[in-house]
Amino acid sequence: MARARPVGTITRGTTGPNRLRRCDRWIAGPQGWRLRRSEAPPVVVDLGYGASPVTALELHTRLLRVRADVQVVGIEIDPVRVTAAKPLEREGLSFRRGGFEVPLEKEQRATVVRAFNVLRQYPEHEVDAAWSRVRERLTPDGLLVDGTCDEIGRRAAWVAVDRHGPVSLTLSLRLGGLERPSDVAERLPKSLIHRNVAGERVYDYLRDLDRTWARRAPASSWGARQRFLEVASELSERWPLLDGPSRWRLGELTVAWEAVEPR
Repeated sequence: MARARPVGTITRGTTGPNRLRRCDRWIAGPQGWRLRRSEAPPVVVDLGYGASPVTALELHTRLLRVRADVQVVGIEIDPVRVTAAKPLEREGLSFRRGGFEVPLEKEQRATVVRAFNVLRQYPEHEVDAAWSRVRERLTPDGLLVDGTCDEIGRRAAWVAVDRHGPVSLTLSLRLGGLERPSDVAERLPKSLIHRNVAGERVYDYLRDLDRTWARRAPASSWGARQRFLEVASELSERWPLLDGPSRWRLGELTVAWEAVEPR
């Protein structure tokens, strides 16, 4: 029987070392329980890893600290990229061709699927179908992380999607040299990037974030981190933030999806 054609299209594949460190830190941190809870060795997928397999190698290294038997699978739709990555396989790290159908070994399901800078290159109307495809391949506690970041990982944003649908939006910013938090808007995932306009929830969220950042300018005397901590603390009084100071210190904010979902 012929193998089914991978679902999706080849993307530009731009990537680089340490580009996805902010998302990796979040998967290994507040989402680490998903890996630890698994009875079998958890499977984590780097979906659409691009022209270089470096992000998959980094993900595997970082997650080994959470679960020594974690299995990271790099999946790419471009067969040339898969062939180039094969020599880098090692215990717990493998590469294979595929797309949103997430081809794994028989009976396997993914605990986490990280798809970064992939759906950004698709039309907005195709996002829901892609999410649905991937969700079918998740464990009951599984999570799809659909995100986007800049070229060197200073600004990142991602939507977390579980078996039932999207649950949160995370913004992660390098605080040094930050002019205003909404600078991350150009890195919003495809499901939100065109919604940053008046009348949409995500627009209101980013506008409130900027206004609070400006209001807390005096705290910058103690550094950008202290300023951001005060911003997040105040913001939590008006928005359903799902994290706390330990994440805010990293320049990271996670808000419940219903607060920012498209109208």
